Amino acid sequence: MTTPVPRVDLLVRQLDMAWALFEYYQKDLDDQACLWEPSPDCWTVRPDGDGKWVADFQLTEPDPVPSTSIGWLTWHIGYWWTTTLAHCFGEGAPPRESIHWPGTTESTITWLRSLKDSWRAELLPLTDADLDSKSRTTGLPWGENIELVHVASWLNFELTKNVAEIGLTQRAYQTDQTRRTSAPSA
Repeated sequence: MTTPVPRVDLLVRQLDMAWALFEYYQKDLDDQACLWEPSPDCWTVRPDGDGKWVADFQLTEPDPVPSTSIGWLTWHIGYWWTTTLAHCFGEGAPPRESIHWPGTTESTITWLRSLKDSWRAELLPLTDADLDSKSRTTGLPWGENIELVHVASWLNFELTKNVAEIGLTQRAYQTDQTRRTSAPSA
């Protein structure tokens, strides 16, 4: 008889696979790609009057939902990871308005890697009983009073979805740049 794999191992393995996909895309990212807007209705990140990079955001998403820049997508990953980590393993999260995009691709990758490493480190020692508990999700803006295992699996899914969107937007950016450089001059 084989010993079942603890659920935390499955969650960490999923996290590692999603992160490996992000590492695949990040090697070709730069500031210009992160700030490129794929459409006129695009949500992105931009410096405010104090030089902090803030994300376009509406609590109730418009219909249709705007396209997003890679900068916005990376801010979004950082926002929900910061919030989820703080709620589930800390003292409560700062308000969304205080979570800013770092301002460069390099610093953003460092920020997200740190959040991933922290999340992974918090998950590793958890038992199945810990994962079944609802105590860590109290006050969480999404997933309040559901088992931590469901929040963790959602976070893996959300990371995977956002990374796939980054890859798609990156390919669209590269195609746009190729068209611009190969277009005949008028």
